[in-house]
Amino acid sequence: MTRRVPTAVLISGRGSNMAALLDAAADPAYPARIALVLSNRADAGGLERARAAGIPTAVVESRAFKGDRAGFEVAMEAMLAEHGIELVALAGFMRVLTEGFVGRWQDRLVNIHPSLLPSFKGLDTHARALAAGVRLHGCTVHLVRHGVDEGPILAQAAVPVLAGDTEATLGARVLAEEHRIYPAALAWLAAGRVRVAGEIAHVEAPGADGALANPLPGWAPLSKRAAEG
Repeated sequence: MTRRVPTAVLISGRGSNMAALLDAAADPAYPARIALVLSNRADAGGLERARAAGIPTAVVESRAFKGDRAGFEVAMEAMLAEHGIELVALAGFMRVLTEGFVGRWQDRLVNIHPSLLPSFKGLDTHARALAAGVRLHGCTVHLVRHGVDEGPILAQAAVPVLAGDTEATLGARVLAEEHRIYPAALAWLAAGRVRVAGEIAHVEAPGADGALANPLPGWAPLSKRAAEG
């Protein structure tokens, strides 16, 4: 049996992208094993969803550290070490990580952002996309670097901006794509299919090319995809 890479998902809220990763990882052929869901908030709704799925959970309350970001991250890393974590996936984790933390997890720390990076970094991406009058909006999975929403891009998906769209309607279409591309991109990373050169991520996997969606729809074990050609 192929070894599955122990992975932590970090959340601050409801954890909808976490749920998509848990669903994908329920397949024994999925190359990442979700070994921990960690939150900086004890009231994060995603914790209950993870517990219901039988996934270990942990809370490191960021408020308890009151500006001591390094101390907060030391406590988080102790939990990651305790669970043997090798990859970290951010899924609505609303804390800015220090350069030291990001450096220690270089190319093992992945995030999903609700825009087609490098456009619309930061918050309120759907409102800003509507205000800019763009015709396509979407989401991006990327390896994390110290700058906000920066790092080599693993996967993207685009959706049309429709007449009459609101933040809610546009955001719902983008979120559906987030739930599709995040599990596929994490699978590539866990399976060793990602090579970074010059801050560009090169993905060597079936389904890693697409027109308005990268990866292509659906997820299947990489060996099966390769066999299907």
